[in-house]
Amino acid sequence: MTKENAIKLFESKKVRVLRDDSSEKWYFSVIDIIEILSESKNPRRYWSDLKIKLNKEGSQLYEKIVQLKMKAFDGKMRETDAADTEHILRLIQPIIPLVCNEGLVVSRS
Repeated sequence: MTKENAIKLFESKKVRVLRDDSSEKWYFSVIDIIEILSESKNPRRYWSDLKIKLNKEGSQLYEKIVQLKMKAFDGKMRETDAADTEHILRLIQPIIPLVCNEGLVVSRS
């Protein structure tokens, strides 16, 4: 299985991504996505709380999250929660209304 690691920029913030050529899927770091969308000072805690909430609601989304080794910002390869495009889009659905209600989202033009 060939994998391609990369860091993509989204509004000048870094998102770790990994392409799995065998499945032809891109995987994104959940923590990086949450940090951008929620603008949380502690995205790991935000993700931890969101996992608990999803589990209580009976969501099976967390079962689709995988642990992949991605290059951390300190340069070391570390396991991190990651999701493919489909599951990232599902994951951000509960985050977007919260962010919009708090007035944290700025124009994306």
